[in-house]
Amino acid sequence: MEGLSTAKKSVNSVEVGSLFENMPFTKKHGFVGFALFMAFVIEAWEMMIIIMVSASIAADFALTPVQVGSIIGAIFLGMIPGSYVWGIIGDKIGRKKTIVYSLLIYGVVSLVSSFSVNYEMLYALRLLSGFSLGGVLVCIFPYYEEMLPVKQRGKAAVYLSAGWPIGTLIAIGLTSILIDVEGMLGGWRAIIFISSLAGLWAFVIAKIPESPYWLAGKGRKAEAKQVIEELSEGQTKIEEDSELVIYQVKQGGFFEIFKHKILKITILQTVVNFAFSFGYWGLYTWIPTLLAQQGLSMGQSMGFLALSAVAQIPGYLAAAHLTSKYGRKKVMFVFVLCAAIFGFAFAYSSSMFQLYAFNFGLAFFSLGAWGIWNTWFGEIYPTNIRGVGYSWGVAGQRWANTVAPSLIGFVIGMGWVFGATVSFIQVFMVITLITILFIKETEGEILH
Repeated sequence: MEGLSTAKKSVNSVEVGSLFENMPFTKKHGFVGFALFMAFVIEAWEMMIIIMVSASIAADFALTPVQVGSIIGAIFLGMIPGSYVWGIIGDKIGRKKTIVYSLLIYGVVSLVSSFSVNYEMLYALRLLSGFSLGGVLVCIFPYYEEMLPVKQRGKAAVYLSAGWPIGTLIAIGLTSILIDVEGMLGGWRAIIFISSLAGLWAFVIAKIPESPYWLAGKGRKAEAKQVIEELSEGQTKIEEDSELVIYQVKQGGFFEIFKHKILKITILQTVVNFAFSFGYWGLYTWIPTLLAQQGLSMGQSMGFLALSAVAQIPGYLAAAHLTSKYGRKKVMFVFVLCAAIFGFAFAYSSSMFQLYAFNFGLAFFSLGAWGIWNTWFGEIYPTNIRGVGYSWGVAGQRWANTVAPSLIGFVIGMGWVFGATVSFIQVFMVITLITILFIKETEGEILH
């Protein structure tokens, strides 16, 4: 039976979400945001770094192009089962513990992978690294949104997404500095070794409180009250005889996301997650090859990627400002529409200026839209299955990350030129655009 999680129906029952309606944004929220922002930077950094060092690994192990592709895709393949498993774990043991354990295990596995002696060992450890990092992937946005006041939730959660270009720029910078350095202090091994040290950020995450929604759902009402008072710095008062409640469904039940009205949400978000991720990843994993067709060298392609990452930052800032004023659906629709327009224009650029200019627009709008989607997507499920529902959608993203590079490589191998390949990728942006029209607006609503 779905409803509020009250053992006793009483006039003093208070839904947790209602306490966040008028809660002020405090320094405590800022610390939580910074801790989770850096965790997202680490996630982006780790997902991009293997692309940056893949040529060096290929030279070291004498890999074929197919093996290089499999090394790049291993982390995403590992994230698929990792997303499913960690999503269930996150709903059972809590958001904070899940991220802490995920980061620690990732750090150890990544560290060991830097000492790989052959292709098979590196592939297996990158696969396990992806599985380990899945806990960060599926919990970070639901966790942050469960800590934020309603009025600031949209803007602050989109700012969290801006960790992606920061992580990308760190990956590009670290690679540029160390990839050609001789000996133990340079090369792909040193880069992965340094990246693995990011797992130590788990000790910072351990300092922030657990989600009060999750605590209330587990019956730990006193702890939930304490966290709410801590987040609000004492400005949100809760009566002693009040009982905190949340919208209740079967605790962490995986199949609950396929039942009744929730099934529609699951289908729609799965389509968006797969199509939207394909539209982004299908382009950027092959961007050096595609740009080579337009006459750019590898060094110029790296600079192109760096400029793309820089263009993403104002996109996130604009999306954060607009979504808090006009809502998730309207702003995301406009951003995805503009991204698709710039994407098709990019496909048929007739000069170097157009290539850069249209890509700037594509990066600005597509990543701004990602910031909105990361926020919106984290709000559409009730608390007790938020982790499971989010993990299912994230796994859809990882399926796209795994399929897109192979499929795009196949069509390039068939002789498709730049314009046709990029246009094919943009079709998935159009699918995203249509699907989001059927998802409910959540701006200004309390989390249940």
